Amino acid sequence: MKSRTTEVMPIVWIVIFTSFFLVIAGRFLYIQVSGEVSGVSIQELADEKRTNSYSIPASRGTIYDRNGMALAQEHVVYRLYAIVDESHTTNPLHPKHVKDVNETAQKLAPILEMEESEIAERLNEGIKNERFQVEFGSNARELNQEQKEEIEALELPGINFIEEPIRFYPNGMFASHTIGLTDKQDDQIVGINGVEGFMNDLLTGVNGSISYQRDKFNMKLLDPKEVINEPDNGDDVYLTLDQKIQTLVEDALSEVEDEYDPARMTAVVMNAKTGEILALSNRPSYNPNDIGEVENWYNDVIATPFEPGSTMKVFTLASAIEEGVWNPDDQYESGTYKAGGRTIGDHNGRQGWGKISYLEGIQRSSNVAAAKLAYEKVGSEKFLEYLKAFDFDQKTGIDLPGEVAGEILYNWESEKVTTAFGQGTTTTPIQLMKAATAITNEGKMLKPYIIDKTVDHDTNEVIAEKEPEVVGEPISSETAKKTLEVLETVITSENGTGHNIYNLNDYSVAGKTGTANFVDPETGKYKTGRNSYIFSFLGMAPAEDPELIMYVSVKEPNLEVTESGSAPVSFVFKNVMENSLRYLNIEPDKDATEPIEVVEIPEWEGKQTDSYVNKLKELGVKPIVIGDGENIKKVNMQPGTKITARQTVMVATDNMKMPDLTGWSFRDVLSFRDFLDLDLEWMGNGYVKKQSIETGSSLNEQDYLMVELEEPDVPEDQENASDESGEEANEEE
Repeated sequence: MKSRTTEVMPIVWIVIFTSFFLVIAGRFLYIQVSGEVSGVSIQELADEKRTNSYSIPASRGTIYDRNGMALAQEHVVYRLYAIVDESHTTNPLHPKHVKDVNETAQKLAPILEMEESEIAERLNEGIKNERFQVEFGSNARELNQEQKEEIEALELPGINFIEEPIRFYPNGMFASHTIGLTDKQDDQIVGINGVEGFMNDLLTGVNGSISYQRDKFNMKLLDPKEVINEPDNGDDVYLTLDQKIQTLVEDALSEVEDEYDPARMTAVVMNAKTGEILALSNRPSYNPNDIGEVENWYNDVIATPFEPGSTMKVFTLASAIEEGVWNPDDQYESGTYKAGGRTIGDHNGRQGWGKISYLEGIQRSSNVAAAKLAYEKVGSEKFLEYLKAFDFDQKTGIDLPGEVAGEILYNWESEKVTTAFGQGTTTTPIQLMKAATAITNEGKMLKPYIIDKTVDHDTNEVIAEKEPEVVGEPISSETAKKTLEVLETVITSENGTGHNIYNLNDYSVAGKTGTANFVDPETGKYKTGRNSYIFSFLGMAPAEDPELIMYVSVKEPNLEVTESGSAPVSFVFKNVMENSLRYLNIEPDKDATEPIEVVEIPEWEGKQTDSYVNKLKELGVKPIVIGDGENIKKVNMQPGTKITARQTVMVATDNMKMPDLTGWSFRDVLSFRDFLDLDLEWMGNGYVKKQSIETGSSLNEQDYLMVELEEPDVPEDQENASDESGEEANEEE
């Protein structure tokens, strides 16, 4: 029996091992033939393990103003990290990891504004935990070029940088509610409001990729089978905003903000012939490069309806003229008017001015005149048709997110009366501007727009371009002309609420003042007090054939006892409107009270510096000369350009040197940047205090320049227009 077992068992083991061998061999044969293991391709797995793949980020499109000045663009910053793994160093003579923790911490601390101990602790912790690299938190992120170069000059082993894109707004607090903001989501810049949000899909590109095969030392193979998919960059957006006009608005609002500390302000400038928005701003505002605490996220010009006050009388007047019931010489009894179950009072304590003409009533901004025109002469139901024809019951359709329409309150008989002088019914500034285009454009009402065109970032091909769009014709051309004539007398007549307040030096103005009540959210009633109003002005210039429309509102300014509510409003309007018309080369239509000499920029090509500069001085221009070269390289204005002596002319020589910027305004610094295409960064607000390039140093185009700004210790005196004839609050019982 034992002999039998001895004979059988070897055979059994042979069969078992043979079967096992056949299974293994079969498995290897199957793998060799099919190239798969558990459904996974061995070749693909091997390729994946030895292939490096990286994403190539697409650039987000740039937002430009109408003249090609960048308002929002991608900006490269740097994130610092330290390699602490010794194995990364292959040559001890050239270490690639942090060799001396204490020295590294000591030298980095002042640049990163961190404690040496904190940097050393992070480095030691990384070494202890056998990490490959460590980072240093927010202080080591978003470093600028100057900081990067300062750290690189230290030649610290193991210290490296990663380039990262951020969204940068070259003009800081400049149309910030309109341009909008972005946020980083999954390492991609995404627009969240304003144009950034509205046009996000177009601005956002599609990332590309690169892949190649490498060895175990992470080096490319001789035949790396490199595959590159180029990124599809985001497209560019050009706005109708004009940087120079927008800067005028921002500067004027900032001055009023400092002087009067109002609760809210809005200002918007529009091309009267096209509906293009040339400037738009609100206060409070914010700097998108340094958000901080934001008081107001709303773009009030389009998103905050309010009772407009007497600016609504513009459209009450136009309705009466169109209906043929306007007779400027007709007389009425001013002071009070009983209609719709209530008594309407004029703004001068209900006293009125006795029996006066309707023309004088409009000039004096009489609530009684407006109410009688709408309620008696036009008729309340017909007047409602005009309100709807002017689109006061709907959004303007402006190409910005977040627009909110006002509401025509016409449910009660009393509301049919108060709407005539801008109380009860609400509108937004942009609705008033849209309606005003019918007055300035021969009865044709235009749709306001702020996006001019979209352009392919890589080919510069225009993808889409906006054109002016007529969206209604609420009045005739003749009515528009007569309305302008009456509104001009609001400024020229001694009885006018805008007389000696909204006059311009070189241009006639047609317009209407406004003083509106607003509801106190705490009490639910109209707020009372001398300053507790929204003071506003809707102006058009030149009066006979307006090129620009401007609306300004200032809510609750802190006024001096001797000042009217028109003071801060007129300061903004006069500064912006006068200078904008000059900038646009609009021909003045009246003699200036102080004639301003206009000169023509002479030819500078091939001219020597001294002779050209002397020529400019003879013309009354004091140029800024950049450098000490004998010949002129370029001038910031083309030959033949007509300017006034007030404008800044920059002359670059063929040996450019850095000028002393101390005391320069921020506006002049921006002009200097644009002239030489400099990579400019700044800190603070106001006037230049420090500059990164030393005065007299060699200067080249596209150089990096950092300036530090500060507000002057004593603000310059500000001339504020005031006139006691200005309109007071709307009154009613």
